[in-house]
Amino acid sequence: MKPHTLLGRYLGKFTNDTTAPEKPRFLVYPTATYAPETSLELGISTLYLYHARGDYKTNRLSEINAFTFVTLRGQYGFNIDNALYGHRDRWLFIGRTRLQRFPLLYYGIGKDAYPAAPATVDALSIQIRQRALKGIGKNLFTGLQVDYQALSRVSFDQPDRNPFPLPTGARGSANLGLGAGVVYDSRQNALNARRGFFGELAFLDYNPAWGSTFRFQNTNFDLRYYRTINKTQVLAWQGFGQFMSGTVPFNQLALLGSETIMRGYYPGRFRDRAHVATQLEYRFLPFPFSKRLGGAVFASVGTVAPTPAQLDVRKLLPAGGAGLRYFLFPKKDIFLRFDVGFTREGPGFYVFTGEAF
Repeated sequence: MKPHTLLGRYLGKFTNDTTAPEKPRFLVYPTATYAPETSLELGISTLYLYHARGDYKTNRLSEINAFTFVTLRGQYGFNIDNALYGHRDRWLFIGRTRLQRFPLLYYGIGKDAYPAAPATVDALSIQIRQRALKGIGKNLFTGLQVDYQALSRVSFDQPDRNPFPLPTGARGSANLGLGAGVVYDSRQNALNARRGFFGELAFLDYNPAWGSTFRFQNTNFDLRYYRTINKTQVLAWQGFGQFMSGTVPFNQLALLGSETIMRGYYPGRFRDRAHVATQLEYRFLPFPFSKRLGGAVFASVGTVAPTPAQLDVRKLLPAGGAGLRYFLFPKKDIFLRFDVGFTREGPGFYVFTGEAF
C-alpha cells in the first residue's frame, strides 16, 4: 500500500467519524510541547472509548487515555487515566497511573511562597491510584480506594541564593494509602459532560502498618455541575477541596495548579496541607458557524493554608483563560482541547483529550 494512502487514511480518522456509535474507538496521535524546564517534549497519546457490552443507549461512555513522552533533556514519563463504567452502572473504576522521571519545581510551602528562584527536584516518581466503586443506587457508587506514591533517586538542586530548608520527604519516600469513598455521578460522558452532577467525597490513610514511610491522612471533595444552555453551549462549575493531616511529604501536599483546575499555575506552585479552589467555564461545543471547531472561556480562584481554619477567602489567587476545541469523535461527543490559562505570574498551555472537568 502506498505511504500517502496510509497517511491519508490515518488523517481521515481526525476528520471523518464513520464508526457506528456502538463500536469502540481507538486512536493514536503524536504530541509536541515546550517548557523551559524540559526543552522540547515529544509524545504519543492513545485513546480508547467504548460502551459496556456495546450498549450505547443504556451504558455510559468509558475511556482509557494513555500518554508517553520524552524530552530533549532525557526526561520521560508514562501516564494512564481511566473511567470505566460497568453494565447498567453495576461498577465504576476511576484511576490514574503516573511513572515519570521529570523535574519538579519547589517554591516552598504556603501561600506566601514567592522565591525568585525555585529549587529543582529531579526524581523518579510513581503514582498508582484506583477507586473500585459498587453501584448502590441510581447514579450512586461507593467502595474502596488505594493510592501508592513513591519518590526515589531524588536530587534537590537548590538555588544559589536563599536555599530552602529541606522539607519532609526531600530524600524520597514510598507511601501507601488505603481508604473509602462515595461518588454520585449523573453524567453520561465523563470526557465531555453537557448536563448532570458529579460529587465525590474520599478519605485515604497512609500508615507504616501497611508499608508507608510516613503516617498521614488525606480527605478531599470534588463537586461538578453541568447545565446545557442550548444545544451547543454548556455552563460548567467545579468546587474542589483537599485537606491533609499528619506527617505529609512535600510531594503529597495539596497542590494548587494543574491542567484541570487553576489552569495557568505551575502544578505545586503553591502547596500546603489545605487547598480549596473553584472554577466556572462556558463552552461552545461547537461554535454556531462550525461543525468541528468550538471553544471555551474559564475563570478560577483558589488558595492554600496550613489548616482549613486558616484558609482566607479574602486573599484568593485568580486565574483565567480561554481555549479552542476540535470535534475529534462527533458520534461519541469527544473534543480535543487547546487551552491557555493566565495568572499574575504568566501563562500556561495545555493540550488534552476531553474537557478539563
